[in-house]
Amino acid sequence: MSHMDQTLVTRIVEAALLAANQPLTAVQLQALFPLDEPAPEGSVEAALVDLQAACEARGVELVELASGWRFQVRADVHPWVARLWTERQTKYTRATLETLALIAYRQPITRGEIEQVRGVAVNSSIIKALEEREWIRVVGHRDVPGRPELLATTKTFLDYFGLKRLDELPPLSELKDIGELEPQLPFAPAIPAGLANGDDTAADNGGQPEPQPESDIDNGESIADIEPDADNHGDDANPASSEQNQ
Repeated sequence: MSHMDQTLVTRIVEAALLAANQPLTAVQLQALFPLDEPAPEGSVEAALVDLQAACEARGVELVELASGWRFQVRADVHPWVARLWTERQTKYTRATLETLALIAYRQPITRGEIEQVRGVAVNSSIIKALEEREWIRVVGHRDVPGRPELLATTKTFLDYFGLKRLDELPPLSELKDIGELEPQLPFAPAIPAGLANGDDTAADNGGQPEPQPESDIDNGESIADIEPDADNHGDDANPASSEQNQ
C-alpha cells in the first residue's frame, strides 16, 4: 500500500476527535490505523500539534486532559454556547461544592475529616452523587480505628473542569467558590442523565432529599479558609498509593 502522508493522518485524527464522545489518547488514535498501513512514526503527535495551531483563532480549541485529547469550546465564547444546554445544567448546592472542594484540595481525605473542617455532618447523598458522577472515588482506607474510606478525585473530575493534572487547579487562596471553576464544554458534550436534576441531593432517595444537617447550603459563605495539603498535587493515576502509604 502507498505510504500514508501527514495530511491524511491529520484529517483522520481530526475526524476521530470530533466523532468521539470522550477524550482520546495518542495511543488510541494510533490504534485507528491498521497494522498493514500504520501511521508514520510521530505523525499522530504531529497531527495533534497541527490541529492545535489550526484552532488558534477559532471558537474551539484542542486540549490535552487527564484522559486524552478533545476539542472543546473556548472560554471566551463559552457563555454564548452554554445557552444551548441551559435547561440541562445542574445547580449544585453549596454543601456539594464545599465537599468537592475539600476532596480536590485535601485528597486523600475521609468523610470524618471533611465534617471536621465544615463543622457539619456530610449528607450521604452528596458523597453518593459525586461517586455516581465518577468525580470522586475511594482510593484506600485511613489506618485508624474503623478504617474510614479515603476519598480522592478522578480523571473524570479533571476532564469535566478542563484540567490535565491536579496541580493545574488554581491556588485555593484565589478561589472563593469552586463554582468559579467553569467547566469547559466539550465540542460534543455528553451530559449524563443524572446531571439533569436541579437538586443533586434528591437523587436515589425516592425523589426526596435526606434531612440535611448543613445549614449553609445557600448562605454565600466562602470556602477560602480551606487550606490544601502540601502534597496533593499531581495526577491520580495510582489509586492504590493512598492506602500503601498509610
